[in-house]
Amino acid sequence: MSVDYHVHLEEGPYSFRWLERTSRALQHFYPVSEGSHHRSWIQSSYKLLNERLEKGPYSSEWLDLYLQKAKERSLKEVGIVDHLYRFRETRDYFEKHMDIGETDLGRKQYRWLNQVMTEHMGDFVDFIESQKQKWAEHGIKLKLGMEADYFPGCHNQLKELLSAHRWDYVIGSVHFVDGWGFDNPEAIDRFEHYELVDLYGRFFQIVEEAIRSGLFDFVAHLDNLKVFNFRPHEEILLPHYEKIARALVDTNTATEVNAGLFYRYPIKEMCPSPNFLQVLIEAGVKFTTSSDSHFPDDIGRYVNENTERLKALGVHQIATF
Repeated sequence: MSVDYHVHLEEGPYSFRWLERTSRALQHFYPVSEGSHHRSWIQSSYKLLNERLEKGPYSSEWLDLYLQKAKERSLKEVGIVDHLYRFRETRDYFEKHMDIGETDLGRKQYRWLNQVMTEHMGDFVDFIESQKQKWAEHGIKLKLGMEADYFPGCHNQLKELLSAHRWDYVIGSVHFVDGWGFDNPEAIDRFEHYELVDLYGRFFQIVEEAIRSGLFDFVAHLDNLKVFNFRPHEEILLPHYEKIARALVDTNTATEVNAGLFYRYPIKEMCPSPNFLQVLIEAGVKFTTSSDSHFPDDIGRYVNENTERLKALGVHQIATF
């Protein structure tokens, strides 16, 4: 069975790059017949984009594109999530744990937070719940999820935020090391400030704490710190891989094979890496599969390939929630 439990509807920051990617997604489903860069082509493209922006992320027309592509890719269960930092109700949580001080990094991250934190959680929940029946009529189970950033020592506050709504599942993820959002291209220079062995040790310490928190059904992209190709030799990381595998098994927490870094980032590698995946499989960790798509044309990308890959490595059950 093909499942994709890590699918996003929208995410800023809102920029001309975001407009271009949104336009590309729309034209995947509604091809503009006029030649590229012709005046009539840009007028037709503008009309599509304008309708998309007017209706916003929580419109059935936008989600229907995900449904169309999910059917094309023979998905049977799909989980829609948004990042916790999308929601205004979580501002105190992120301002408490992110570096948003009067430094170059702090100013960049404060600006980024304002650009992406634009929605209300209840609107997201109500919208996804309202669409479940339609998806069921097309033979696909639609699930409501949340991807929640974990910070050291955040357990009680995060638990309270998540308890505001009933989720089909909650994904835990680590995108920050001691207040630094390491996957933000504007902050890539921070990698030069660390010894990579020490940085990875700290990162996996936070990942293990997230797993053992008991807050999550599965923990996402376990080695996404590699996003920009900064990684020591993997032999050095094997003890960390084994520690994470033990934590997942001890807590009966699943993880995912996530394609997002493979098709969207410089590392061009799945999460987890082949070596990490082997360690996890040998330990008996449970897996689901994820595209980590942020646009409808990407839903289900590499899910079938990763499902077959797991089968070839001896994994014959996929975790669902």
